[in-house]
Formats: sequence, structure tokens, C-alpha cells
Amino acid sequence: MTAHALAGALADDGRRRIFAAIVLGAPSTADVAERTGLPARVVLTGVRRLTDAGLVTGVDGALAADEASLRSAARDSRPADDAEPAADPVLRTFLRAGVLVGLPAQRSRRRLLLAHIAERSFEPGTRYPERAVDDALKPWCAAGGSDHATLRRYLIDEQLLTREHGIYQRP
Repeated sequence: MTAHALAGALADDGRRRIFAAIVLGAPSTADVAERTGLPARVVLTGVRRLTDAGLVTGVDGALAADEASLRSAARDSRPADDAEPAADPVLRTFLRAGVLVGLPAQRSRRRLLLAHIAERSFEPGTRYPERAVDDALKPWCAAGGSDHATLRRYLIDEQLLTREHGIYQRP
């Protein structure tokens, strides 16, 4: 089961209610229908979809959450990190699939992370207008770990970018 399949299986409110009832111990579709207040037909369809997705199993006729499948999905669907960040614990901690999930409070760690971002976003010696810098930094901020203006300011403060008359350059 992939994270995408898991999200699809639980995207519907009715299926989430059905899954919750099963997790909380409803052993049959009749019990699920009673606990959720959903029509039996909706419950049967939902249980089938959840079973097909690998979330529910019908061991000995009793419905149950397929915990092994859920654990496997959680383990296998972690975002793949770039090869280099995996080598550095700071990058591995603060980057997920090339997206910033937070900024380190410790200056040396923050500088290491900012240097990584600067190296991958800007060519040395190339001049960038502020809009281009913002556009290059926004994808790093997609997870909400920071905002592009904060990153830009830190890059300037750490002298990883220079700014002169609204033009930025990586030294």
C-alpha cells in the first residue's frame, strides 16, 4: 500500500467513519452500520474499498484493521531524501524530499542548511533580481518550515548571498 492509496481510501468521510468503527472494535458490517449510522449498502461498499486498499482484513469473518499493512505503509512511504542530505544529520533532520520542514535554532546548523540551499538554488557569479531569488526560495518553503523572505534574509546575513541595489549574487 502506498501513501497515495492510503489517502485515497480514507478521503471519503463515510470510509473514515467505517474505518474508525472497525479500529474501535466493530467486528461485522452490521455493527459498523449501527455504530456509524450509515446505511448497510454504504458500509458494505466502504468495507470493500478499505479491504482492497489493504486497511481492513476479514480474519475469521471478523473485521479488523490490518495493522501490519499500516506499519508497512508508514515505513515504506517515507519521502526519499536526496543522497547528500542522508549523509548529513542536519540536512536529514530539516529537509524532507527537498523541502524545508524547519530551521535549526543553532547558528552553525542553520548556516550548514542555508549553504546547502544556496548551492542548489543559485549559480556563483550569476546576478539575480529579487523576484528570481524569491521564486528560487519558495519551493524550499512548501512545507511551511519557513518563508522565502526569512530564508533570503538569513542567506544575506550569513553572506551566502550578496545584495546590491536589489540585485543578488552568490559569491
